[in-house]
Amino acid sequence: MLDKLNQIYPVRYTAFIAAVLLLIITLLGAGVMGLSGWWPTIFLLLSMVGLYDLQQSHHAILRNYPIIGHLRFMLETIRPEIRQYFLESETEASPFSRAQRTLVYSRAKGASDKRPFGTQLDVRAVGYEWINHSIAPSKLAGHDFRVKVGGQDCTQPYDISLFNVSAMSFGALSANAVLALNLGAKLGGFAHDTGEGSISRHHRTHGGDLIWEIGSGYFGCRDETGHFSPERFVENVRSPQVKMVEIKLSQGAKPGHGGVLPGPKVSEEIAEARGVMVGEDCVSPAAHSSFSTPLELMTFVQQLRTLSEGKPVGMKLCIGHPWEWFAIVKAMLESGVQPDFIVVDGAEGGTGAAPLEFSDHMGMPLQEALRLVHNTLVGAGLRDTIRLGASGKIVSAFDMARTLALGADWCNSARGFMFALGCIQAQTCHSGNCPTGVTTQDPTRQLALVVPSKAERVRNFHHHTLEALQELMEASGLQTPHDFTPRHIMRRVSETQTLHLSDLVDTLAPNSLLQGDVSALPSVFSDWPLASANSFAMKAV
Repeated sequence: MLDKLNQIYPVRYTAFIAAVLLLIITLLGAGVMGLSGWWPTIFLLLSMVGLYDLQQSHHAILRNYPIIGHLRFMLETIRPEIRQYFLESETEASPFSRAQRTLVYSRAKGASDKRPFGTQLDVRAVGYEWINHSIAPSKLAGHDFRVKVGGQDCTQPYDISLFNVSAMSFGALSANAVLALNLGAKLGGFAHDTGEGSISRHHRTHGGDLIWEIGSGYFGCRDETGHFSPERFVENVRSPQVKMVEIKLSQGAKPGHGGVLPGPKVSEEIAEARGVMVGEDCVSPAAHSSFSTPLELMTFVQQLRTLSEGKPVGMKLCIGHPWEWFAIVKAMLESGVQPDFIVVDGAEGGTGAAPLEFSDHMGMPLQEALRLVHNTLVGAGLRDTIRLGASGKIVSAFDMARTLALGADWCNSARGFMFALGCIQAQTCHSGNCPTGVTTQDPTRQLALVVPSKAERVRNFHHHTLEALQELMEASGLQTPHDFTPRHIMRRVSETQTLHLSDLVDTLAPNSLLQGDVSALPSVFSDWPLASANSFAMKAV
């Protein structure tokens, strides 16, 4: 029927033709019957829109479907909201499920996080994981679990919480978001990573503990040419608020990419924090200029530790080529210089904006990356002196337990604490139009984020998550968080088979990489002989 009608006249023009006909009818009606002048105006505007659609050359849909084609773009604009509020299942992670977000909201608000009627997860599904419990539960005194960070060359070690705010820069986050996160960290006694945008006035306001992240742009410690400035570094690092220094080699969401904050977005506050000119493009190169070899990286680590008067200095990276990571470890062995800590950022980590190919297909996921880093340090005899942090979609106590079991000493969370601030996963972080004021520089939009209230929610989320971790430990009969091992985690690998995580991940014996022969080790370590402390490049075979 519709096909036959299309042969007579194009049905897709119906909305435009109707608008024109109704315009004529209402014009006549206004003269004859005294109809309101609003109706002709409305249909005149619609007719003009239709005429424009037919003549424009940008959108084929609008040329073929004048007027009504705009509905497609309107619905596409609100598609995420329609999906999130009406179509999304409780357990579908895109990237975080409604159940995960609800858990964070509940703990942040201090509301009940209990669930009636059983799990909503399919326990028969491949990939389902659980923790084995003990028939003889333990009883712990509290949940303020801490790890001492600082090796033999560190004179100002830091007792870091097991759960901290991961790297997010002022500029990516609003001023109010930074203020609330830092006040929450102060109230809860945990650390707040500055991100590579350096230490802003908003980080300093409430005095919460800071991990100062230094990226390839050297923001907050750069000279006029964009290179590292020891003098500027000393000005900031000597602040009692700065507890640790973190050299950012790469991040999980877009490893090896770098980035640019366009000049129009560089406000006075951002320029002040980063040490650039107002309105000037803020460039983060893909690579550092202070070092080009693993040994030079170790020299840079030692330089920062000396300039900071003995504060812990470490690095953050998403694992890429295994031989590059092995080269860094060999540089530690050859130079005798070690970072105090390493933060492993999984490829599932988030960012304000990243090319799709990078966020979907670049970098090593957290499980594989963390296990590789842990095993390499064990095999090189360095694990006892270097602490490991981990980040990548960690929002619950189970996420923490699993990450600790894989080898981490502590966990960081970015999007979890964003949810605590009120983030609704609108995924408009890059647009400046964040509906909750978390990721915008619009002064009116960020007013929606009330700092004292949100800071309390940040504190609550941290408190209740560690409280839940304590309960998991007690149920498992454990005494410390680091008693979690891969053997405590079970995973379904088929409908009829489950395995300990220890059966699915590699484990190295202490000093096994120092024995010379790696042929009996897992295949990834076949790259170990090809790595050199003098270069990030693979040795010629």
